[in-house]
Amino acid sequence: MEFLNGFEHSSIEKAVRILKDGNVVAFPTETVYGLGADAMNSYAVAKIFEIKKRPKFDPLIVHIGHREWISEIADYVPPEAKKLIDRFWPGPLTLILRKKDAIPGIVTAGLPTVAIRMPSHPVALNLIRSFGNPIAAPSANPFGYISPTNAQHVAKMLGDDVPLILDGGSSNYGIESTIISFNEDKIYLHRHGAVSYEELSATAGPINEKERNNSCEAPGELPYHYAPIKPLKIIHTIDEIADARSSFLAFKKPLKTPNSKYVKVLSNSGDMREAAANFFSYLIELDRDNVDIIYAENIPETGLGKAIMERLKKASKKYMHITH
Repeated sequence: MEFLNGFEHSSIEKAVRILKDGNVVAFPTETVYGLGADAMNSYAVAKIFEIKKRPKFDPLIVHIGHREWISEIADYVPPEAKKLIDRFWPGPLTLILRKKDAIPGIVTAGLPTVAIRMPSHPVALNLIRSFGNPIAAPSANPFGYISPTNAQHVAKMLGDDVPLILDGGSSNYGIESTIISFNEDKIYLHRHGAVSYEELSATAGPINEKERNNSCEAPGELPYHYAPIKPLKIIHTIDEIADARSSFLAFKKPLKTPNSKYVKVLSNSGDMREAAANFFSYLIELDRDNVDIIYAENIPETGLGKAIMERLKKASKKYMHITH
């Protein structure tokens, strides 16, 4: 494993050589760090699944370097999608569209659709454009675990399985992209993320929440995800903390001292953007060997609060399984 400054030209050149050799590279995006491979190379993409221990039925997001590339991998781009592309690309919005045959089935889990986004992080864009091909990339972590938001997280989680990590600093948003799809002039929300429901609605009109079923049409749709090693329980007040051998993730600065060994406050002022940026990083810090449980304060489900709570609810499924 090698760390390189992602803003240096020589680092990008080395990463491109690794990708062209059919291997993987960890790189920064504005949401979280990704584990990338050539989206057109089935064997290279298979390494992502092997390293992450990710089930093959969970599709990947394909990252592109220019808006025009979408026509090379998507069969049709509806007018609603074009409007959202104009507003949010490059940025943390993923579109599920009908795919062209050029995209290997392993990328899409055999589905007739492909998830596409154009990241805004300068290192990610430089890497993709220099490589000259779309890059398939989920988060650079073991499957189901907390997503990494800096290069050190990736190194700790994946170690020598990754030949190169491009360091681009901490991710600005700190949570994954929002994922939407289109069907019969309607827009469906598959995953809450860094573009809020309210922002989407203001641009494209009514947004429908995708009904959950047994199929997995987009990353992050499985019921148990984004989870720390220690069980996590969502609470509404600090009086619910019942174990002193615990960590506590607070939304705002508590009015009194919590009965926990470790405490992290997402935002002293209750700012949702700051809370989202700190979310995964703080959760990783609180996931310690010498605690029995992590308590997480319930967060108002407005704006980015919906995305944070979606991840907390999925992470808490381990606690619910243990206690039942």
